[in-house]
Amino acid sequence: MKTARKNLVPVDLLENFTTDLFRAVGVPDDDARLCADVLITADKRGIDTHGVARLKTIYYDRIVHHRIQEPVTRLEIVRDRAATALVDGHHGMGMVIAARCMRMAMDKARRHGIGIVAARNSTHYGIAGYYVLMACRENMIGITGTNARPSVAPTFGVENMLGTNPLVFGIPTDEDFAFTNDYATSIIQRGKIEQAAREGRRLPPGLVITRDGGTATDPEKILAGLISGAMALVPLGGIGEDTGGYKGYGFATTVELLCCALQDGAALKDLSGFDRNGRHVPHRLGHFFIAVDISFFTEPARFRRTAGDVLRRLRASQRAPEAERIFTAGEKEHLAWLERRRTGIPLSDQTCRELVAMRDEQGLSNYRFPFEDETRQ
Repeated sequence: MKTARKNLVPVDLLENFTTDLFRAVGVPDDDARLCADVLITADKRGIDTHGVARLKTIYYDRIVHHRIQEPVTRLEIVRDRAATALVDGHHGMGMVIAARCMRMAMDKARRHGIGIVAARNSTHYGIAGYYVLMACRENMIGITGTNARPSVAPTFGVENMLGTNPLVFGIPTDEDFAFTNDYATSIIQRGKIEQAAREGRRLPPGLVITRDGGTATDPEKILAGLISGAMALVPLGGIGEDTGGYKGYGFATTVELLCCALQDGAALKDLSGFDRNGRHVPHRLGHFFIAVDISFFTEPARFRRTAGDVLRRLRASQRAPEAERIFTAGEKEHLAWLERRRTGIPLSDQTCRELVAMRDEQGLSNYRFPFEDETRQ
């Protein structure tokens, strides 16, 4: 397969355009800035699977073409207790719902040491790490999880039942970056398969299981197979039990339960985004958010120093013979931002075409991207 080239776009240009595009489709100003910030933060941190590459398919199309997502978010507080709350997002912007929920959890944590907020009837909220970092910046531990479209098979199964269901922690340190394990409970998530398809490269075997128990490596066929149900992603640990696949299965199920049972919300195949006749319907996702105020346990500065010491000791431990260095979670994302704030955000040709198409469709004629000038040369 032919590898696609990358096109570099300045961060501020991409952020301004994304904000204005959200405004153009009806998202209020403050919410548009937040939604753009979530997406661009993913690109800043090198998480290209969840940045503007998903702007069209996951947000724009669902608002404009499928009409299954509301640009104006109406957040309803269903229950509110001392340290807990339940909200209904009514199919609004997932990033807005998530940020408000984490803020609520943090406010409760300041009063009670811990705050837990669950959300139902939400939509895709972007990178989970965005919300735990909100807590880290205010000397709190942040935890979040979300369910997602069915794409992962249970151990010993071949049917896509569970979502990729990230279970994400953010822990502040005394370094320039927090500890953030922002990843799915499957070996690979749909976004990385989409990225592989955009870049024209195959995937390694063992990440996807077919209905006959085999594996697949062509990303285009896998994406089609996930929709049709002919293929499913594999939980962390791999196929079967020998390499611990039951562990990833268990974590994915834990997230599913915390994202549906607490909220009295939808689960598993009810999150597909299609009805029985194949028509688009809201995804009805569930999330949970937990904030823990460190000051209820110890001095935040002491906590940060201890956490930083642990990470530094891990990175300083003996490396494998061919390894250049050891990383800790959140470090690569920090290094990506140090690079990209200088060079810009790399985008695939497909993403560039989508940006231009959305721009032209919404009449945002004041924007011109560097890759358009390069194309003319």
